[in-house]
Amino acid sequence: MSLQAVPGTDNARGQRLPRSARRAQLLEAAQAAFVESGYHAAAMDDIADRAGVSKPVLYQHFPGKLELYLALLDKHSEALEQLVREALASTQDNKERVYATIAAYFDFVSRDGAAFRLIFESDLTNESAVRNRLDAVGLVCAEAVAEVIAEDTGLTDEDASLLGMALTGLAQVSARHWLAQDSDVPKDEAALLMGALAWRGLGSFPKVGGEGS
Repeated sequence: MSLQAVPGTDNARGQRLPRSARRAQLLEAAQAAFVESGYHAAAMDDIADRAGVSKPVLYQHFPGKLELYLALLDKHSEALEQLVREALASTQDNKERVYATIAAYFDFVSRDGAAFRLIFESDLTNESAVRNRLDAVGLVCAEAVAEVIAEDTGLTDEDASLLGMALTGLAQVSARHWLAQDSDVPKDEAALLMGALAWRGLGSFPKVGGEGS
């Protein structure tokens, strides 16, 4: 009696997936499980089923559930950092920079798959490896903003760092609230509203060289 091919397995595809493609498939399945159920309730059996693979195949790529979770944190932390850095580099106009940076957080929380929940709403913050990654991405994004503030205003690094953390904190909290409320306010309009609020504060610091705010 021949084995029936199961969709998503190597037999069903007729060939083995390249390692990178299989890894991406497993991460996608794990993300869906973690977002839906949380880390503690998500099971490796469920993740394997979602990916259409056997548990041995899953364990060939990831030795445990924590390794899957950390890989997802690394992936989406890098994505958020890239969005923030691209926003800061998108213009030399500081008002537009503020708007673009806040819009980056609204874009991040709006992405398919709700990956932002792993970064901003993790249920595994008591695990040091997770906590370290979450702290790191928050700090990296805030410091990227702080570098621009310090360069353009002449504020001390400490003052600029505090302002950078305030701006990114405002951005992520307001973006998550907007999404959770299923607001009738369009995403771009909501980001502009928060940008206007932030710019009223940041724009009051004189620019180095006396060229205005």
